[in-house]
Amino acid sequence: MKLLEDKILNEGKVLDGGILKVDGFLNHRLDVALIGELGADIAREFVGCGATLIMTVESSGISIAFAAGEKLRLPVLVAKKHKSLNISDGVYTAPVFSFTHKTQNTVVVSKEYLSAGDKVLIVDDFLASGNAALGLLSLVEQAGATTVGFVAAIEKEEQGGRALIEQKGVKVYSLARIKELRAGEIKFN
Repeated sequence: MKLLEDKILNEGKVLDGGILKVDGFLNHRLDVALIGELGADIAREFVGCGATLIMTVESSGISIAFAAGEKLRLPVLVAKKHKSLNISDGVYTAPVFSFTHKTQNTVVVSKEYLSAGDKVLIVDDFLASGNAALGLLSLVEQAGATTVGFVAAIEKEEQGGRALIEQKGVKVYSLARIKELRAGEIKFN
């Protein structure tokens, strides 16, 4: 998506360790118009997929998942990084390692909101090594539900996450696919 690629080139910053800083428009300070366009693009791509639910992981993917949910008229389920007191004991859990934060979390969703009849479209801000994606796919599998697609606003191809998802037979759709990420240089596929 050219709009997102241009935004990344103009406002994104490449940090040490392969980190792409896009918090000025995507996941800290939000460019609402841009996120609305991301949601519209996702909706165009998945309008006929039969999804009954969109799922993301807190917190950076929420705005994008919400925008897609609004366009597709679907509820959005947010996998929590920690089980809180207001979530019942009936949960699905999966370990997820965060590339950016270098931490291991156990994500949870309530069995009340994810069940075998669901057809889930997973939406996240980044796809890198695939750890978050595999965790979310695991939650869907545990529920006996079906994943109809995985969406990443930004994919860092060099880290190989796409192949892990596609090996599970899930369609991957990325709005901006970064082929190469180096200080001072971002190349898109």
